[in-house]
Parts: sequence; C-alpha cells; structure tokens
Amino acid sequence: MTWEQACADVEDAISLVDWPHGAGTFTINPTRKGNGVKPIKLPCVSRLEALGWRVETKPPLASNVLTAGDLDALVVRSGHYIAFEWETGNIASSHRALNKLVLGLIHRAVIGCFLVVPTRALYLYLTDRVGNMEELSPYLPLWSAAAERVEEAALRIYTVEHDSVDETAPLIPKGTDGRALG
Repeated sequence: MTWEQACADVEDAISLVDWPHGAGTFTINPTRKGNGVKPIKLPCVSRLEALGWRVETKPPLASNVLTAGDLDALVVRSGHYIAFEWETGNIASSHRALNKLVLGLIHRAVIGCFLVVPTRALYLYLTDRVGNMEELSPYLPLWSAAAERVEEAALRIYTVEHDSVDETAPLIPKGTDGRALG
C-alpha cells in the first residue's frame, strides 16, 4: 500500500500541472528555448504538499547520502521515506538527480523514488539544455541495475509533455540562475 499510494499521489499531482496556471491544460508557446522550467512544477509540488508530503527537505540520513541538495518532496509511509524530484536543470543536473535518488535507495535512506522530466518534444521550447528523457534513456540500464540490487526498492520516471502549442500563450518565466536567461 505504501508504494501504491505514493504513485497515486504523484500521478494526481502531475495531472494538475498546467500553463498558464489555472487553465486546466498545458499550452506551451512554441518559442524555441523561450520558456523557463521551474514554474512548471509548482502545481505538482503544491498538490504533494497538500497530500502530506514535505517539500524542499531530505530524510534524516548518515553522512554522504543525498547530500546534493534537498528533494522537491518527501513522504513517510509506514515508516519508510519516498522521494520525489521534478528535474528543472540541465542534463548534468538530471544525472545528479537520478544518482542522488539511486544512492538513496542503495543506502536505504528511501525505499522509493520518483523523477519527472520533459520529453524531447517539450524540451525544444524550454530553457537551453534542460534535461529530458531522451538524453537520460541510454543510462537507464545503469540506474536500473543499481536499484535492482536493493530489495523492496522502486524507482519510477515520469515524462511530461504539453497538451497544445499556441504562439499567443504566455512564455513561462525563466529563472536567474546558471544559463537560464540565455
């Protein structure tokens, strides 16, 4: 029941992602590399928080585990931690996020992990070099093999894409960190 409920929470939260916020569907302005990424995840993370997940936190851990920043969300179910990350950084950041999640599994800091990344179709309209599923795919056997060595552990990756394209849709604001404004 622990993992199944976490999956239901995450799928419910992802289903609420829209643009512009409040529209009920996700419409992207097709300006190549013109849209930011961080605002996309806000409805999802807010929903997880409303469902009892803690945001921007880490489970209590021994040193060296999940030290590379907070998780977007974390829930405790039946005494076990389950982690959630919506990747908004470049492809190197996506690799770090997956490595962090898999290390959490290996060290038993978490029993389950979720990662959300865009597809290549959405990637075209987002900030330059944002991580996406197609670039991560060649490495899935590596992460899968590592996760499979841990009993009763789960790693699930969700891909997200826009519902429609509209040149009149507002651009998604970009952040000010790294090359996001470029």
